[in-house]
Amino acid sequence: MSEATKTTPIPSLGQAGADPYSIPIEKIDVADSELFETDTLWGYFERLRKEDPVHYCAESEFGAYWSVTKFDDIMTVEKDPETYSSVHSIVVGDPDPDFPIEAGFITMDGPRHTAHRKVAQPVAGPRNLKKLEPIIRERVIEIMDGLPIGETFDWVDKVSIELTTGMLATLFDFPYEQRRKLTHWSDMATASPMQTGATDVTEGARQKVLMECLAEFQELWKQRENKPQGERLDLITALANSDVTKDLEPLEYLGTLILLIVGGNDTTRNSLTGGVLALNENPKEYQKLRDNPDLIPNMVNEIIRWQTPLAHMRRTATRDTELAGKSIKKGEKVVMWYVSANRDETVIDRANEFLIDRANSKQHLSFGWGVHFCLGSRLAEMQLRIAWEEAMKRFRLVEVVGEPIRVRSNFVKGFIELPVQVHPW
Repeated sequence: MSEATKTTPIPSLGQAGADPYSIPIEKIDVADSELFETDTLWGYFERLRKEDPVHYCAESEFGAYWSVTKFDDIMTVEKDPETYSSVHSIVVGDPDPDFPIEAGFITMDGPRHTAHRKVAQPVAGPRNLKKLEPIIRERVIEIMDGLPIGETFDWVDKVSIELTTGMLATLFDFPYEQRRKLTHWSDMATASPMQTGATDVTEGARQKVLMECLAEFQELWKQRENKPQGERLDLITALANSDVTKDLEPLEYLGTLILLIVGGNDTTRNSLTGGVLALNENPKEYQKLRDNPDLIPNMVNEIIRWQTPLAHMRRTATRDTELAGKSIKKGEKVVMWYVSANRDETVIDRANEFLIDRANSKQHLSFGWGVHFCLGSRLAEMQLRIAWEEAMKRFRLVEVVGEPIRVRSNFVKGFIELPVQVHPW
């Protein structure tokens, strides 16, 4: 799953901070994680959308790949899973052949994908969400009431991680007091060796941690086998007792766990943080929110578009094909850059502006599209909505008081730290 797994530091490509138009277009490599860590990716994607929307990068840390950067072209790929397969990987890098875990059913196609997805679907379905909503609100209230007034603290740690990791523990019926293990496993699953705060991550260390994750969840599996679901559905009981998934091999089980942990943790966690930063960078929009808190549900959609917490998904061509006039060969990697599509002004009006009252605010690709549309999208939206409802009851301003530290990853577009202070009404 890691988008880079070398044990030696990756040298800078020199793209971050450079003029995107100063580099020969055939040399542009938008999978360069430094662009995401430094938030200097935007000009590169803008140039590709204008000049070469289906762009071939012949040499990169991850080998050759195609970048699909426009909204409509990504939709073409999403709508054709027979030509553009998910089986080999969903990230630009290939899996380690010595540790061949894949990300669960998101790396399946056809009827097998559908059958596996259906096992998990009820846990994030409307009926279960009704039962989860009061739990989420109770936890949000506890978190918000515990924030230190007039002191600087890390929003990522005290709010974003705390809320989303607690929710994950509930979805797995995982011991709540050990919930931060889920955060650690999620971070290790997507870690790069030069990621800020994780510079000692080697592939061996990462594998060791993920096998510890597997061992703990295998124990939970044994406890849940042949047991009925409780009043609130949980994912482990669902997997252990379905005819489709009860015979999963250990690494298949681990892959499914990683899919659910990363999908449930990184996306909501980084949108919670990204929303605070976006409102601070756009004070007129923050004032709109103060004047009309009823905008929160619409704002949640805009935050998810603006942040795009998972920057890309990859497909592999199953046959020779053509996309936007480019000839793609069987076996080549095709990377759909959602982070670019969500700023495509040919489809989204004023796409480079953060507008909490945007019309058609659900018009974004942060959840993907088609058969692989994000299973937990409604849960993510609900957590963000409740978090902002409770924040606005208490705080006139969540003020960013220092520079954000971003994750060094081309996959998880997120934050390690965001220093803030909260100011009551």
